Amino acid sequence: MTHKPIPAPIQLPIDRRRSRPRSERLERHGPEAAGDEGLLALVVGDRVASPRVARRLLDRFGSLADVSNALPVELRVAGLSEAAALRVSACAELGRRVARAWPCDPWLIRTPTDVAEPLVDAMGALEREELRILLLDTKNVVKAERTVYRGNLAGSSVRVGEVFRDAVRACAAAVIVAHNHPSGDPSPSGDDLRITAELAEAGRLLDIELLDHLIIGRGRWTSLRALGALGQPPATIRERMPPPMSVT
Repeated sequence: MTHKPIPAPIQLPIDRRRSRPRSERLERHGPEAAGDEGLLALVVGDRVASPRVARRLLDRFGSLADVSNALPVELRVAGLSEAAALRVSACAELGRRVARAWPCDPWLIRTPTDVAEPLVDAMGALEREELRILLLDTKNVVKAERTVYRGNLAGSSVRVGEVFRDAVRACAAAVIVAHNHPSGDPSPSGDDLRITAELAEAGRLLDIELLDHLIIGRGRWTSLRALGALGQPPATIRERMPPPMSVT
């Protein structure tokens, strides 16, 4: 019995002249000078295949934001090695953590916009729902941010006690709740309105005021306080602030 020889794997030629100018350009001008495909190629890591793989990922998922939200297993299906898929996922998570990094200056809340703008950057592109709570002191300065739920936020799955748990432990004076709509549309659902009313009532019983419930979409947001969904007349958060100090 004869055995056919196993053919040797094809060795692709390494075009070092093509990869070197890209890295030199980045060293000279910084990563901000690269496009989405170039940055993604660097994370993928293979000098020869990375530009082609980066283009394939962007074509498959549609945008860099969608690539960053893909699970490692989805990146593997798209053709990445296990190590490359983990690198892409890790870089995406680092970017999200930087986006929601705590500001150097006190995060003072006067209006819904003061809350919404940072949260739109951090939550607007998420593909899975998250519910977060901000803990505020008596001067409306945010002291902490907590993620309470991740995943499908069916109305029956949101428990008021879990939402207020950290606020009670931290002796917070007030809270702001926010959750995202992966569809990108921040219009409130019936469940959103019902949950908001329940949270507002619980806050009154606990003497921890619910200042607002924000729904975050893609580049857009909705304040349920402004819609009157908190069981009180619509008002801006500014009305809760103490009067400004006079300077003599």
